Amino acid sequence: MNQIHVLDCTLRDGGYCNNWEFGYENKRKILKGLIEADLDVIECGFLTNKIVYDQNGTKFTNLSEISEILPTDRKGKIFVAMVNFGEYDLEKLPCYDGTSIDGIRVAFHKKDREKALEWCRIIGDKGYKVYIQPMVTISYTDGEFLELIQKSNELEPEAFYVVDSFGFMRKKDLLRLFRTVEKNLKEGIKIGFHSHNNMQLAYANAQTLEELETSRDIIIDTSVMGMGRGAGNLNTELFVEYLNEERGKKYDLKPLLILIDEVLSNFYDENYWGYSLPNYLSAKYATHPNYAGYLDDKKTLTYEDMNAIFSNMEEDKRVYFDKEYMEQLYNAYMRRGAVKKEQLEEVHKNLKGKKVLLIAPGKSAEDEKDKIIACSQQPDVVTMEINFKYQYIDTDYLFLSNLRRYRNMEQVEMKKAIVTSNILSDDGGIKTDYAELLNANEYVKDNAGMMAVKFLIQMEVAEIMIAGMDGYSHNEELNYMNKEVQMNIKKNVADQMNRGMEEVLKELSREIPIIFVTEPKYIRI
Repeated sequence: MNQIHVLDCTLRDGGYCNNWEFGYENKRKILKGLIEADLDVIECGFLTNKIVYDQNGTKFTNLSEISEILPTDRKGKIFVAMVNFGEYDLEKLPCYDGTSIDGIRVAFHKKDREKALEWCRIIGDKGYKVYIQPMVTISYTDGEFLELIQKSNELEPEAFYVVDSFGFMRKKDLLRLFRTVEKNLKEGIKIGFHSHNNMQLAYANAQTLEELETSRDIIIDTSVMGMGRGAGNLNTELFVEYLNEERGKKYDLKPLLILIDEVLSNFYDENYWGYSLPNYLSAKYATHPNYAGYLDDKKTLTYEDMNAIFSNMEEDKRVYFDKEYMEQLYNAYMRRGAVKKEQLEEVHKNLKGKKVLLIAPGKSAEDEKDKIIACSQQPDVVTMEINFKYQYIDTDYLFLSNLRRYRNMEQVEMKKAIVTSNILSDDGGIKTDYAELLNANEYVKDNAGMMAVKFLIQMEVAEIMIAGMDGYSHNEELNYMNKEVQMNIKKNVADQMNRGMEEVLKELSREIPIIFVTEPKYIRI
């Protein structure tokens, strides 16, 4: 019976969730736990020349940095690192002497396959186990894939991988690729499988490989708690328990559960990973997972909108993440609605020279409602709410820039709604150009509050009085006065958004007086 080997890549693939900043002691603790769990191959991180080494991270610039965290007693485990083709100077790679890692995984895109195989040859000649990792394996034609296998045979690597980079590989796709490798790969070379979980197929596909009748030894990549970019990876704890049941393996789950409890759950709380509809959509359209994260972090789109944007992508832009290209698609999508200038001219007449009380849906709008009510009753004050209905006063205007919020609002009086052009409403509203209200800060470029302030500046108001604009807490339940507008925000994104709001408001206050009626909770102005 063939052997199934488990390669844990928590310290490498999991690094996409915490910028590879695990902490020095946590790195050692994770390695110790993986060894105690009796896993077969342990990946320590990336080997790269594109960083300055930090001992708290798992991106390394040389093998001695990796050696520092490896245990004296390796208990027969194989330790590896990954190199992305083109990101390391192989002249600096010493010949294998057993003091550091045992093997190197070479990841490469199809366009680089010829040069990447030469890298694999150099690494193998230096004595290391070589793992050949053709990313987005399904993108190869049959001829290209067969040629890659045949050229890999000449190198006699430790393993040749099928890589489901975007997490959309179905069983039929996996079996077709596996059988092609099995039939054409030189005897004795292991077949590896690396998956992502965008469509919740990682566990099912791993079981499919385990159940195959084959003489080939197979390596299955996993990570503890599924830690990995976007939807994450196959969970180590789930798969080793499955192997214990089906193959009589003796992997120890207890060390893995301790790691989850003491280390990884903290990272999950900071920057969660796992299945989500944006990650599903990126897989559905076979696109780089960073596109899903980019659109999801906007917090302005419905899933229907995301689906439309993905469907508009050019084929040659899907494999590599191009932030500028996605920004262009996003902005074009958000400018679909027609702007009626005559309506805006009427609003301009009503607002010019007035003081405007701008009410956002933060908790302070509830906690300090008396201040807001008193302010609204001052003479010549115009009131405007942002993306929600403020229950304590009848406002003069409603500023709407978020399609999700628009759809969730009932009985909106569209005759007094200022609607940005990304919202294709059939029931009226005063349309204003979405793009004209953007700012330069990446994290709050189209934040509703910042857009509303810019709109009021365009309307030449005399002063803006802000209420309920608190910034963002790490605890999502503290962010809004109404649960209906609540949304999940990753902690690191919340911090960036707070800094962005501070920066943009400070800049806009040079153009117009801006005062706060309520005390902001998470930003400093």
